[in-house]
Amino acid sequence: MAVSIIRLGTPRSTQEGLRIGTVRRPPRGVPKAEFASQNWYDVWYPNLAPHADTMKLAQAAQTNHDAVAWAEFLRKFRAEMHEPDASRSLDLLAALSHHAHFSIGCYCADEAHCHRSLLRELLSERGALIAK
Repeated sequence: MAVSIIRLGTPRSTQEGLRIGTVRRPPRGVPKAEFASQNWYDVWYPNLAPHADTMKLAQAAQTNHDAVAWAEFLRKFRAEMHEPDASRSLDLLAALSHHAHFSIGCYCADEAHCHRSLLRELLSERGALIAK
């Protein structure tokens, strides 16, 4: 049992389980009925996505290769994930990782410059079993 941290839209692994999309917006141009069959996600859960203004900061940091802006994004997103609803969601997912296979993900190509890298860290801090 474990949680996998994945890129949405990529082929599924056999041990991945339910795929949860931790993104602010659904994929463009894809009918809702095809989200799962096209390997986007089975369940949309924007509660663990950066707020819109925080996401703009991340996008600017990525575009300009700005390490200071990226650090600011990480600080703001971590603060968002300490808000009660998000924190409880992370606690739940960490506990579930000991009993089921599932995955969480985002669209970004590079996990190192994506909020899912911080989700991995936050889940690990809560004792989640994380697939390699």
